[in-house]
Amino acid sequence: MNGVENPKVTAPVQDAELLRAERDLYRRLLDLGAHDDLDAFLDEALTLVVEATSAQRGYLSIEAAQGGAPITLALGCSEGDVDRIRRELSQGILAEALRTGRTVSTASALEDPRFRDLASVQAQRIQAVLCAPIGGASPFGALYLHGRPAPGPFSERERQLAEAFAHRVAPLADRLRRQRGGALEDPTREARARLRVDGIVGASKALADALRLVAVASQVDVPVLFVGESGTGKTELARCLHASSRRARGPFVELNCAAIPETLLEAELFGAERGAHSTATRRMPGKIAAAEGGTLFLDEVAELAQGAQAKLLQFLQSKHYYRLGDTTPQRADVRVVAATNADLEGSVQSKRFREDLYYRLDVFRVRVPSLRERADDVPLIAERIARETSLDGAPLTLTRAARVALASAEWPGNVRQLSAAVQRGIAFALDEGVRAIDVHHLFPERAPTPAASEGPVSWQEATRRFQRTLLVDTLAACNGNVSEAARRLDLARSHLHDLLRAHGLGRAR
Repeated sequence: MNGVENPKVTAPVQDAELLRAERDLYRRLLDLGAHDDLDAFLDEALTLVVEATSAQRGYLSIEAAQGGAPITLALGCSEGDVDRIRRELSQGILAEALRTGRTVSTASALEDPRFRDLASVQAQRIQAVLCAPIGGASPFGALYLHGRPAPGPFSERERQLAEAFAHRVAPLADRLRRQRGGALEDPTREARARLRVDGIVGASKALADALRLVAVASQVDVPVLFVGESGTGKTELARCLHASSRRARGPFVELNCAAIPETLLEAELFGAERGAHSTATRRMPGKIAAAEGGTLFLDEVAELAQGAQAKLLQFLQSKHYYRLGDTTPQRADVRVVAATNADLEGSVQSKRFREDLYYRLDVFRVRVPSLRERADDVPLIAERIARETSLDGAPLTLTRAARVALASAEWPGNVRQLSAAVQRGIAFALDEGVRAIDVHHLFPERAPTPAASEGPVSWQEATRRFQRTLLVDTLAACNGNVSEAARRLDLARSHLHDLLRAHGLGRAR
């Protein structure tokens, strides 16, 4: 024969090969579909399609069903690569696929006039690219592949496999992402439907219990006492209570009882006539008058001086009070809400706090949980802090390893301490020129694990030490083989990588 292929014979053979490849891909995706963990499923699915198309790098982005940050995974990419690819969601290659709902394929992004001016394309010298939207006409995600072992574009067969993957993975990914965002996964959903809770982040049972109490208290106009450790968000819950009550149209006035000198506290709270004290050069309205028709929030109420306690008790009993230096009673329609991180019962027993005032304030008690009780909420809170701390309108994201490290860390200072760590992490990340906050940004001075002989440790620290020891021992037993270690520990490879980096055991390769 002359060596020229007969197209009538070649085409059916190629079609059969493509059908077999699609069938095998679909069967393997169905096997993966048994996963209950969305991250594990997507991680293995991405590995599958990268192998099937011989791509050198792969990136997968799935939008969360209930809003929030997208779920992103990468294979063959450094953290810097992932950060640059993520930024292109708002422009360029990924945006084109999401906007049109059609696959984007180019032999060389560097030479393609649509993409050649993009910073990430120039920085990485990107050649062949294949980007397939996930979700049909209304995409909720995208598969991004680039790099081939040989020059030239991805083949038509590889394009069809990528599109088959996007089509097959869509219902499985959608089912799992909706499960993650569903009512069963968020015990706070019912309480949130009854409250205005825009500033409160989390989906833990401990937070749900507190929100339920706030929802009940919002229906009645009685004093409420928030108790809990410093920095747990008592002020935010008090604001939520006010905004969800019939007093929402009125003012919400705060007074920190520990931040004002005792000699000025009464005047600050009740007001003062001109000349009533050295700084009263004119009549001064107090916080009670300012809160007329709304809510007066007394933070750190255990620090109230004895004189102010007596006058506050009188106001709670009669709704009347006297400005300093005035003999005319004033009336105010104000709801008093208080908060403390102190042991008020102990203060009553030691006679530092009036028992009768304690019972007037403690009509309805809401205990605010610490971050130790809300470990799963910590990454969500950190992400909110990162968004709100954005300086240029483009908030930084947290790597998955950073989220694992945050959830496993101890936060004795609660949200205040967490906020400081995230803000510090943002500064270090920006200094490196990246937009993804990693573990070393959040914990730049993390010391080695202390010796067990140092004495008693908390539950969280003991758990962290056990996890680290288990990881080290398992990796040693597997001669450093991460895939084998993941199999023995019954973990997805991506989760094991995150744990290794969260415990300072090196970047996964």
